[in-house]
Formats: sequence, structure tokens, C-alpha cells
Amino acid sequence: MSRGRKQIHLAAHFPGVNSTTVWADPRSGSQIDFSSFEHLARTAERGLFDFFFLAEGLRLREHAGRIHDLDVVGRPESITVLNALAAVTDRLGLAATVNATFNEPYELARRLASLDHLSAGRAAWNVVTSSDAFTGENFRRGGYLDRADRYARAAEFLGVVRELWDSWPPGGEPRSFAHSGPQFRIEGEFPVPRSPQGQPVVIQAGDSAEGREFAASAADVVFTRHSTLEAGREFYADVKGRLTRYGRGPGDLKIMPGVTYVLGDSDADAQERAAEIRLQQVSPQNAILALERIWGRDLSGYDPDGPLPDIDPDPDSTLVQGRVRVADPVGVARKWRALSEAKGLSIRQTVVETTGRQSFVGSPATVAAALEEFVAADAADGFILVPHLTPGGLDDFVEQVVPLLQERGVFRTEYTGTTLRSHLGLADPAGKGGTP
Repeated sequence: MSRGRKQIHLAAHFPGVNSTTVWADPRSGSQIDFSSFEHLARTAERGLFDFFFLAEGLRLREHAGRIHDLDVVGRPESITVLNALAAVTDRLGLAATVNATFNEPYELARRLASLDHLSAGRAAWNVVTSSDAFTGENFRRGGYLDRADRYARAAEFLGVVRELWDSWPPGGEPRSFAHSGPQFRIEGEFPVPRSPQGQPVVIQAGDSAEGREFAASAADVVFTRHSTLEAGREFYADVKGRLTRYGRGPGDLKIMPGVTYVLGDSDADAQERAAEIRLQQVSPQNAILALERIWGRDLSGYDPDGPLPDIDPDPDSTLVQGRVRVADPVGVARKWRALSEAKGLSIRQTVVETTGRQSFVGSPATVAAALEEFVAADAADGFILVPHLTPGGLDDFVEQVVPLLQERGVFRTEYTGTTLRSHLGLADPAGKGGTP
């Protein structure tokens, strides 16, 4: 392995909580059976990935008052799944998404520290927040928080969790803790000894100004959506540039966008496969649902192969619940109409054209080269791969692309450490204070 070339970090996202998963494919399996989680995790570990990543929703989304047909029903709770995966993997990091708005620091710190012990130092927490009152109805507190307040709560939440983890010094006896702040007032003793990697790795997902600042102040890894070279470089420079004000260096934070890929025997073959997958992802039903999310109106009477509606969106609509609201639906609709008219696109074709598409498409050699270019250009430190199939969607990447990255000298040929921090090249947090 060449030490002069920037190394690529890789992680695997278990698919299913988004509309990009192709459930109709005959190769698609269960998103509930443990065997599916085990298959993808073992594949990621065979590929020497840094970690396995589980997203999580706290309420089934609704569309027109009914459970959204494309949502995941029955997905087990993330940390429970990862505790089970700790027993069937040896080196792979295990990352759980847990909401800081609807949990409490003591209980979550205990659960994550337990996972870190059970996995011998491979635990990670993806910190997310929510200001969605619809989701909050599932919880005793109600749960509506203004946008600024949810980040204030998350920052204090993370600080308290780290205080609890640090209340056991390396090799020492536990110290009592006492925290009093705007969001939390707790005291006592933490029951779980210091974990094998000192503290679980903290991942943060968010591209807003608040999210970028939160990441720079507190996160070890950023999960972002920037999948173009130009957008990635801007985000990378912006977030890394914020680190110095918190006494941190560029290596203290890894930026890993979530990306998709399609491989083929040739670049042309891959492009053809990518087009077929997009049509599977954007079925006629899915196209209308995507349109209704923008318009906020019942559009079930429209033909997916016909033109876009000539009516304006309802910006105050509650047709869709539990999904991130579109900031400017009228503006988005205007752009979609202009594109549709300019290219003569139907509703379905417009959705295909405007919504998420595969990030890297080509032969294995083309994709390997593109991944290296992205990281070498400081547009990312690595990638969280989001396959479109459960659970075998990562198999071809591990078999065909990973060996090429290794030949290029930009990806490990073996694990050199045992903890997730060692995989990511992060410093040991031992001796650091508890606040971000």
C-alpha cells in the first residue's frame, strides 16, 4: 500500500428506509430477518469496510392518511440488531442511528457503551434530530421542537453522554457525575466501565448551517448527501475549515457522503443498467407519490405517463406526514414544469430526471478511478455505499471494485487494528473532557 496516496474509507448502509430500494426485484430479500443483516454485514467485513450503518425512523410515514406504501414496516430497533451482529463479525464497525430529540442521555450512553463492550470497541452513534410533531406524538413529551432548539438539545445531549462515558477514567474507578443545563439536569454514577475504544465513534448527518457547525464541534464522521465533485469539495472545505475554532485538526473528522453505484461489463452496459434501475425505483405509483410530496395534493387521478399538473402546490398541506418538508414547493414545481416542457417529459420521466440517481456508474475500473479521484480532490474522505438491493446489493462491489482500489494503493488489504477508531484513523479519546 502506498503511503503517499490518500486512503479511502468505506462503509455500508443497510438499504430499505428509502424509495431507492427495489423490492420488486426477484433478488430482493427480507428487511426484517436477521439473515439479511448478517449477509450485508459479512459482505462489508469481507470487503474490509470501516463500518456497517443502520438508519432508523421512529414512526411510519403517512401519505394521504395511510401508511406510506414504500415505507419499511417491521424493521427491528437498530442497537438490538447491532448487538446481534457483534457476535457474527470480528472487525467491522457497527453504527446505529438514534434520535437525540426523543431519547435520554443516561439510557442511550448505557446502551452504546454496552454495544462497544460486546463488540470489543466497534460501536458508533449516528446522531440525528427531529422537530417533527407528527413523530413526537409517539412519545410522552409530545416532541415538537423548533429547529434551533433541536440542535441545542442535541449538542447538550452529546456533551452529557460524553460526560457519562468519561466518568470512568482509563483503568480507574467510576466518578460520580452531575450535570445541570438548559435541557438536562441529572446526577449519579454511570454503571458501565470505560469502553474498549474510550468512547463510541460519533457520526452526524446534516447539511444545514447548524448541522455543519455541530459536526465541526462534536462529530468524528459526517454522513452527507453531496455526491458531485464540485458540491463535495465545497462542503469538505467548509466543514473542515470550521474545525480550528474547536481546537481540532482536519484528521479529526471524516467526511463520508452516502452514494450509490451501478456496475457493468462496460461503461455503456452500466449506463443501461442504471437506467433500468431508475425505472424500477420510480415506478408509476412511486412517481405519483413523489409528485404529491411536492404538490401536497391528491394527484392519484393523473397519468404517470402524462404531463405535470397545471395547478400550483399547496404549501400548507398535511397530505404527507413524517417526511422532511419541501422548503419551497412552489419553486420546485416551477422548475419541474420548465424541465418537463423543455424536454417533453412525462410525470414519471420528470421524477426520474430530478430525483436521486446513481452516484457512480461504469465498469469496475471506471468506478474505482472515480472514487479515487473524488477522495484525492478533497471532496470526501470516503463513502457510505447505499445499495439498491437487500441484502445482496453490496456483493458485486466487494468482489469487483475493492480489489482494484487495493491495486491502486488507496484501500487497505487487511485490518490493522481492532476498533472502529483505528479503522478510521481517529485519535484515542482517553483523557479528553466530556463536552464537545
